[in-house]
Amino acid sequence: MFNFDWLSDISQETAKIIFLCLYAVIGLLVLLLPNEYIYQGMVKENRHWWNNLKLWAIAVLSILAAIYSHF
Repeated sequence: MFNFDWLSDISQETAKIIFLCLYAVIGLLVLLLPNEYIYQGMVKENRHWWNNLKLWAIAVLSILAAIYSHF
């Protein structure tokens, strides 16, 4: 079993800031992916904006961050 007693001294506000920073770092790493890697295996004529996984990942991270920051 993990012992997380050392985390009992961290306030909720600090934990919220830590997780929001983690979401921002993940979002930055997603944005650094090249488009050719995102569209790998697709013909250029069939590439549409809704197939861009970067947009979907940023949208999901934004929703999670909004929910997490609200509660």
